[in-house]
Amino acid sequence: MQKGQINVQTENIFPIIKKFLYSDHEIFLRELISNAIDATQKLKTLASLGKFKDELGDITVEVILDEKAKTLTIRDKGIGMTAEEVDKYINQIAFSGAEEFVKKFKSKTEAEKNSIIGKFGLGFYSSFMVSDNVEILSKTYKKGGATKAVKWECDGSPDYTIEEIDKTSRGTDVVLHISEESKEFLSENKILELLNKYNKFMPVPIQFGTEKTQEKIEGEKDKDGNDVYKEVEKDRIINNTNPIWKKAPADLKDEDYKGFYHELYPMNFDEPLFQIHLNVDYPFNLTGILYFPKLKKNLEVQKDKIQLYSNQVFITDSVEGVVPEFLTLLHGVIDSPDIPLNVSRSYLQSDGAVKKIANHISKKVADKLEELFKNNREDFEKKWDDIKVFIEYGMLSDDKFYDRAQKFCLLKNSEGKYFTLEEYKEHVKDLQTDKDKKIVYLYSSNVEEQYNFIQLAKDRGYDVLEMEGVLDNHFVNAIEQKLSDIQFKRVDADTIDKLIAKEDEMPSKLDDKQKETLKPIIENNIDKVKFTVVFEPLGEDDQPFVITQSEFMRRMKDMEKLGGGGMMAMGGFPDSFNLVVNTNHNLVGSLLEEKDEKKQASTVKQMYDLAMLSQNLLKGKDLAEFIKRSFSLIK
Repeated sequence: MQKGQINVQTENIFPIIKKFLYSDHEIFLRELISNAIDATQKLKTLASLGKFKDELGDITVEVILDEKAKTLTIRDKGIGMTAEEVDKYINQIAFSGAEEFVKKFKSKTEAEKNSIIGKFGLGFYSSFMVSDNVEILSKTYKKGGATKAVKWECDGSPDYTIEEIDKTSRGTDVVLHISEESKEFLSENKILELLNKYNKFMPVPIQFGTEKTQEKIEGEKDKDGNDVYKEVEKDRIINNTNPIWKKAPADLKDEDYKGFYHELYPMNFDEPLFQIHLNVDYPFNLTGILYFPKLKKNLEVQKDKIQLYSNQVFITDSVEGVVPEFLTLLHGVIDSPDIPLNVSRSYLQSDGAVKKIANHISKKVADKLEELFKNNREDFEKKWDDIKVFIEYGMLSDDKFYDRAQKFCLLKNSEGKYFTLEEYKEHVKDLQTDKDKKIVYLYSSNVEEQYNFIQLAKDRGYDVLEMEGVLDNHFVNAIEQKLSDIQFKRVDADTIDKLIAKEDEMPSKLDDKQKETLKPIIENNIDKVKFTVVFEPLGEDDQPFVITQSEFMRRMKDMEKLGGGGMMAMGGFPDSFNLVVNTNHNLVGSLLEEKDEKKQASTVKQMYDLAMLSQNLLKGKDLAEFIKRSFSLIK
């Protein structure tokens, strides 16, 4: 037996590993299985190069839990190690097994180079985060010479022992004697949870325990002619070794993508709208599949739905900062060997390679959306309501995405017709350019509540956009800043007749003197603090009183709801509305003819309350009095 001390710069290496190197102790299993996969992949590469001529046989990596012995074993059938290699790769931390291997056997293709993952060395020492004692039992694939099996053992101090043992099978067992404070890792459910989290798509089969399943008995039928099944126990294989993101898009069908989506999210029963298959080999390596889910109108953002991998090894599902913010609305997988495995998320967010990957993904998403729009606009329009939030989010948060998305961002009008930004500008500029040479985009934020205003606009020949989305307020502001010659106005904001040129204005039945006489009659029967009386010549069939709010004030109130400083901090903007009096309505004219002041006041209040009711502003006592007055008028 050989005894010795691990050749480290400081004796405090183990406390450092336990406390600082890994933020999450459960990572140890990912590291050890990555090493086992690495050892197996190396043997496969040697075989492909003709340097290993025996049969590979079963190369499944096994995870073995023994609750009574309080051990967890990770067993591979890979290249194994000699005593000399154990001393080099395990005792001399500065060396990396995978790096040494790459130097010795440089693969001809990039794919073969990338198949060698992990660093056998530092990752192995994560095992001491959860163990009192760790053993390595290993037998090399090499023949002859000093190739006897070897056992290495260490109790978490720099002291170790190496001795020869009898082991007939090629490969390595890492046996962890789990410490009392880490006994949660002696639970079968816990180990299964970690395997499913970190190792679900690793490229070599991983077996953990057994599972019961139903197997058809060939040739047997029941009395009704149905197949007969029996319960059998078989090895439980954790992973899908060849996930579809590693396959060529040309080899896949829509059903394959949908099947994989439900494999990723078994509890999500909705079908994705469509997907983008990423497959890049320059200037970095990147594969993956991003799915567009159906987004709810109230923006129920489900983060942690993109899984980040490095060569099929799970890194994280917290990708904020790693990919552009708006892409976190998507679901799916991103896999790149250029993303470091053992680093914090804050490092990922500042890593240059990761930033390039994020920018590229954003470009690919924009390219795919543009392609879908160009190839089948009709189908794209059908999906618009589901992807609108995503595209608006991207345009608001990413200037480069905004520039690309202008080509396929759509505006939908009250007739259900869709226009690109450029198309809509051409559609309305002739009729909806105001006195300041601004093209006015009329829009509705609630089709039901603003129905009368929409009809009023349409009667004038104007077009009204539907802007009911959760991000539309922000989107309106952004578009106005980008396109300086246009202005959005909600259809119930300022009266739409402001759009009409002076010479085309509708004549008024009331002259200025009559308006002056009428104004105090109206003001005495309304809330003069909240409402400013404005006279406008609308159509005879339009409402006698219409309540509007200036576009500026309405937007300030919307900002106030979201929180902010200035006036918001001093109690908020006061409610302020216009009461637009239609000077062409017969009821308004009849107010001047009515000599009974009580009847005059009652008529004003009734028309005022009807206008209030149309804007959902009539509440409480005022609503009760309106109902009582209405029944009285009917009687």
